[in-house]
Order: sequence, then C-alpha cells, then structure tokens
Amino acid sequence: MATKTQIEWTEQTWNPTTGCTKVSPGCKHCYAQTMAHRLQAMGAAGYENGFELSLMPDRLAQPLQRKKPTVYFVNSMSDLFHEEIPIEFLDKVFGVIEQTPQHTYQILTKRSHRMQRYFKTREVPENAWLGGSVETRQYGVPRIDDLRSIDATIRFLSCEPLLEDLGNINLDRIHWVIVGGESGAGARPMQPEWVDHIQQQCIQSGAAFFFKQWGGWGVDGKKRAKKANGRVFKGRTWDAMPAAAMPDG
Repeated sequence: MATKTQIEWTEQTWNPTTGCTKVSPGCKHCYAQTMAHRLQAMGAAGYENGFELSLMPDRLAQPLQRKKPTVYFVNSMSDLFHEEIPIEFLDKVFGVIEQTPQHTYQILTKRSHRMQRYFKTREVPENAWLGGSVETRQYGVPRIDDLRSIDATIRFLSCEPLLEDLGNINLDRIHWVIVGGESGAGARPMQPEWVDHIQQQCIQSGAAFFFKQWGGWGVDGKKRAKKANGRVFKGRTWDAMPAAAMPDG
C-alpha cells in the first residue's frame, strides 16, 4: 500500500516500481538502496529482488482507493523514468494520475532526458509536479533545462544531497527549490554558502525555497546525527511550497 513518510515536503509515498541503478554522484550513498536491502532482509513484499529494478503492477490502483486529497511522492524507492521501465507502464502510471485529480503527485528524476522525451508526445496531467535532482554542476544543472522545456503545472528542483556550489543557475520557469545535505554513513558535508547562493537566486526569481535538512554535518561543520543537526538555516526553518504555477515566460 502507499505509505506515510517522514519526508518533510510530501505526505505519502507511492512506489509502482522499486529499485534503480546509479547515474551520478548524488547516487553514491543512495538511501533507497540501503532501505531496499533492509526490507529484503525483513521479507517485505516488493523487495524480493532487493534493489534490482522491479515493476509493481499490483500497486497501480493504490491511489484510486483513496478519496481524501493526498500529496504523493511517486517512486521514493526508484526512478520513474529509469530506462528499463517500459513506456506502456509509464502510460499506466500517468493514467492513474489522471483518474485521481483530487491528489497531487510529485515526480522526481535524475533521468530528465527521458522525461523530456516522454512528454514530447503527451500532456502532463495538471496534478503532476515534475522535478529534477540537481546535486552538482556537471550532472545536475543540465537537468534544469530539460525540466524547463516541459509544460507542467509545477516544475521543481531537489538539490539534495547538495555536493557543491551550483554557481549561477537559471531558475526561469522553476517554481520550487528544495535544498538538503546528505545523511547516513559516508555523508558528504554541505557548506552554508552553497545553500545561501541558491536561496538568494530563489528570492530573485520568485521560486519557493524549502530547506529540508543539514544532514550528517551541521552548519558548524561538525558531524553528528541528522536529527541533532536539524533544519534551521539563518535562524529559522524554510518550508515554502509552490501555491500555484507562475506564468511562463
């Protein structure tokens, strides 16, 4: 079933596929891979193959069974636009999204090229928010242009784990930016000035800014538990959400 989550910017997760393969530096310490192997060891349904890509057609109907409007993060344990997911299966996923206009679906990918190609011949459902992971200049920043070219109600970036200063980025037609540091074993530290640079550009562009976490390293540069490092940036928490799409152009 779809499950509640501790991810601060969503309500529930829906995983019509599980498993993935690594494509960029942000994948190095993949939390989903660690979780999948843990669930496999526990005998959890859907994780018999560990972190190998697996289609879960029996999960497609889950949002149809929920009438209460819900914000779903789609594929928290996979990447919906993985190259091995058939187009026909993607069509089924978006068919469910279209049939449930009461829900909001947040879809985040590191495979922005495939997402762009998919929507060249299809319309994005109004209740689907499309996002790209942007962790470094080389791998992440080019995904922004792919995302910007798609006509979606909400386009968002997840700069988590933020691994370097992204420099000056073009946030035109980007509605929402999430920033967070890495957590877990081997976490790489995030510098406050990297976060500040992104926030200042969000202010200039009008994009909503959401600071998710410091992760395994605190603002003071010391390593400790993620919870202890907290979510405070510049003396407060930043929980802005995109209330509505900004006009294009």
